[in-house]
Amino acid sequence: MNSVSRPSLVASVLTLVLTVVATAVGLFVPDFYRDAPALVTQVYGQDALTLAVAVPVLAGSLYAAVRGSLRGYVVWLGVTGYLLYTYASYAFMTAFNELYLVYVALFALTLVTLVGGILRLDATALRDRMRAHSVRSDVVFQVTVAVVVAALWLAEIIPATLAGTVPASIRDTGVPVNVIHTLDLAVFLPALLLSAYWLWQRDARGYVLTGVLLVKATTLGLAVLSMIGFMVLDGQAVVLPQVLVFGAFSLVGLVLVGRFVSAIESTPATTTTRSTTPAGEIR
Repeated sequence: MNSVSRPSLVASVLTLVLTVVATAVGLFVPDFYRDAPALVTQVYGQDALTLAVAVPVLAGSLYAAVRGSLRGYVVWLGVTGYLLYTYASYAFMTAFNELYLVYVALFALTLVTLVGGILRLDATALRDRMRAHSVRSDVVFQVTVAVVVAALWLAEIIPATLAGTVPASIRDTGVPVNVIHTLDLAVFLPALLLSAYWLWQRDARGYVLTGVLLVKATTLGLAVLSMIGFMVLDGQAVVLPQVLVFGAFSLVGLVLVGRFVSAIESTPATTTTRSTTPAGEIR
């Protein structure tokens, strides 16, 4: 039996097709987005990174996972997590356009795929493949990202709250609320801290979450750099400390993703998913 269930395979193929459609339309159809210029520029940057990096990596990792690669499976889940975050933000934050239902479909497909994929993965088998892997750098990275990003967002939110105004990121983009703040503070950053704690305790669940979050965080960091690049090309002001922070996170994240995935031993464990898997199928 393949490590990727048939429903997840179908959902991921649909995700690939719809993501290509959404990003291609967003990038190449003139004046498609109806948002404030500051937000449109950021969306262009995210579309570009998604099309150029996330789509090929999702396709390659899905292919590897279907063939039984545990390394491919972990990367597949991580990129799916990135797309879930991306299209949740599009569905909730961008102005209504002709792709609204596509964003909703991608939000649903990636959510179901990520949850189902994590539930099928045998966390103990993953940990057993990585017994020689030192977790210190992964723990430090996750805690650092959580603390630094929380500090960046709260530095906008708390002064605006005390002054009875709104953060500059909301004012400049013309949205009612910054959905990125919500997703990060309520979901992503707590998940990083929980993952770091479990990993430090050598809890098997920490290995699963760390693999997913390292890939997701690194891909998102690259997307932020792409957004900044588009803003610079458009003549918009950028915050240099944020450029340096996300640049450093992306570089370190790429190293840690490579290190984490490489540490997954190629020797087959007893099982790789919660369903029965023939010995030797997972590489």
